[in-house]
Amino acid sequence: MQDLVKDEVASGVILPRSDDEIAMNIRSYIVVCDKNEIVGFCALHIHTVNLAEVRSLVISKNLRDSGIGSELVRKILDEAKFYDIEKVFTLTYRKSFFEKLGFVEIPKSELPAQKIWADCIKCKHFPVCDEIALIYSF
Repeated sequence: MQDLVKDEVASGVILPRSDDEIAMNIRSYIVVCDKNEIVGFCALHIHTVNLAEVRSLVISKNLRDSGIGSELVRKILDEAKFYDIEKVFTLTYRKSFFEKLGFVEIPKSELPAQKIWADCIKCKHFPVCDEIALIYSF
């Protein structure tokens, strides 16, 4: 998993996660494999009983625009719906991708404070963030 995200982490598109952090949260991830190789993954991170996040979405560079990313997000949304979570947000540089899946832009100030202090502070762009916050409501 670390090999797949290393370029995105280096560029600041995805937050770095330690091997231990991934291991502790491995059950949150949905992984797509092709010929025994991980080609994409993302996670559903639950913040509150009513709010979760699409986190760490990455697809192998040679398979982008193949529909794998959309399918992963749909599976995340299905999982959130299963748990009766009302809203799922994301922070992204790929606004149009998420809008096509039904997400709408919101001000970052609407995100929970624990998101900013627990995750965003690790970002190489913090505190000058140009990611876009979007939310999906059921």
